Amino acid sequence: MSITLSTPITGGAQSGVTSSSFTIVTDTAPDNNGKQVAVTAISGTGTAGMTVNSVSSPFTITATRPKSLKTLGVPNPVTGAVSQVPRNTYKVITRKGVIPLAGQAAQTMLVTTTIEVPAGSDNADPLNVRAALAAHIGALDQTSAGIGDTSVTGVI
Repeated sequence: MSITLSTPITGGAQSGVTSSSFTIVTDTAPDNNGKQVAVTAISGTGTAGMTVNSVSSPFTITATRPKSLKTLGVPNPVTGAVSQVPRNTYKVITRKGVIPLAGQAAQTMLVTTTIEVPAGSDNADPLNVRAALAAHIGALDQTSAGIGDTSVTGVI
C-alpha cells in the first residue's frame, strides 16, 4: 500500500483548535518521486482565519521517496560484516503560508518528518521498522497541542 491521503484529513487537537478538518485535492508534487495534496477547505472548531492553499500562501502536504532506492551491500567474505549500510530516506513535508507581521506577505512555514530506513531492514526487520513509525506518529498525535504550544511560545 502506498501513501495515500483521503479527504478530509482530521487535524490533531491544538490549543484553541480542538476539531479541525482539512479538505484536500490531489496536486502535482515538485518532483516525480513524490505525491502531493493541497488544502482547499477548512472547517471545525477554532478554524476561523485559517487560510487554504494559494499561489502566494501555500498549504500543501508532500510525501517523497528516494529517487533511487538503495539496497544492502554484500557482507565481507572474511568478517561477515557489511561495511556500509546505506539509508533510504523518505519525507513528509507540510508547507503552510503564515504571516510574520500584520500587513506583510506570507512566508512559507515548513514541517518535515524525515524517515531514514537502513537498507535491508525492510526485508530483515519490517516489524520493527513499522514499530518505530507507529510510535513516532503516535507520539506526534498524542502531543499535537504541546508541539503547537511550543512552536508558538518557545517553551518546551
